Amino acid sequence: MGNLIVDKIREAGVVGAGGAGLPTHVKADATVDTVLVNGASCEPLLMSDPHLMESEVETLIRGLEAVMECTGAKRGVICLKGKHAKAMETVRAAAAKNASDRLEVFELMDFYPAGDEQVLVREVLNRTVPERGLPLQVGAVVANVETLCNVARALNGTPVTHRYLTVAGEIGHSMVLRAPVGTPVEDVLAFAGGTTISEYRVVDGGPMMGKVLPDASRAVVTKTTSGLLVLPPDHNVVARKVMNPARVRQITNSICCQCSRCTDLCPRNLIGHSLHPHKLMRVFASQDLESEIAKEALLCSECGLCEKFACPMLVSPREVNAQIKKTLMQAGVKWESSGRPLEVSPFREERRVPTTRLIQRLDLVDYDTHPGYAGEIRPVRVHIPLRQHIGAPAVCVVSPGAHVKCGDLLGEIPEKAMGARVHASIDGVVESVADGMITIKA
Repeated sequence: MGNLIVDKIREAGVVGAGGAGLPTHVKADATVDTVLVNGASCEPLLMSDPHLMESEVETLIRGLEAVMECTGAKRGVICLKGKHAKAMETVRAAAAKNASDRLEVFELMDFYPAGDEQVLVREVLNRTVPERGLPLQVGAVVANVETLCNVARALNGTPVTHRYLTVAGEIGHSMVLRAPVGTPVEDVLAFAGGTTISEYRVVDGGPMMGKVLPDASRAVVTKTTSGLLVLPPDHNVVARKVMNPARVRQITNSICCQCSRCTDLCPRNLIGHSLHPHKLMRVFASQDLESEIAKEALLCSECGLCEKFACPMLVSPREVNAQIKKTLMQAGVKWESSGRPLEVSPFREERRVPTTRLIQRLDLVDYDTHPGYAGEIRPVRVHIPLRQHIGAPAVCVVSPGAHVKCGDLLGEIPEKAMGARVHASIDGVVESVADGMITIKA
């Protein structure tokens, strides 16, 4: 039965909806004792996961039970923050009436990054994932709320064609909406009442780990688009994300005072990993990337807490770590564990950063409106990327002029490669296939 479920997940093109986009059939084809539902809604402002837990909890539970069946897990834990009171009430009621006694609900504290899967495993299971490791190494699989809803639909033969996302910031109406994959970002912003400022930048994802779109007029919603945040070009969330790498190096060399606050608050350091961002700042300044300390950058999750909250000098340890990590990975450098026992910091609980304080520091208080669901957008044209996931891009199986229905296969996983299928998100005609993108007109 487990193999059949894995096949259905693969055929439906399900990928991690939390942002990374790992093909879910890869995760489901493992053996663990526990499946954790990541409903932390970790990033400030993003509200689609709480909405799904309120409105589609039975679908969520079907997806959870399917992944438990695949992996042989005897325990399923739905994790969400207590501040989402309505979602918590709905989930607790659904779990209580479920025929299985294997489901639990875990109430998370409201801190960032509670949704980091390694932090979540530590918080819920009291287990520490190895450095540069995966939760499955300690007997767990972590799956996002929308991912599991998509798994449930896959069991009925329904592929991933739509995405729930939050639109917030300088927008007419903040909202959670459902959009076909490939919907132009400009169409989504228009659906939400249009922007309230003439000059703006759009962040794809949350304010901490999201990416500033180089050109919002050419961007589209993908399977991993959790939110679109419209912000002024000079907003501090935007400015740090678009800073020139050379400027980062200049600032690091001249301003970093080695106070070590970035290390003190680093979530991975607090669970015992050998990551010391303040030391990496020295490495970056000296460009001694062959040192053992430089390799610590490989452990960074790029959560951004060091940059957006910890540093009193407004330097960017996150960007420094990212640049070092990129260089090391291009050179094929691997992390080699010392084998030492991983000791959780005794200050871990005291050093959690409350989301409310983070929102204040990010200057996002005016945008923290907890928007509700506003419905589904129906675009006249979609542009569907063949790569929306970790791994190889899908291989196109349609040609211009073809008539397709929502759910029809557009792209297949390359032979002997890790990847994910891609499907049509609207009924229409294939207008073009170019530059890794399939355009369909309704």
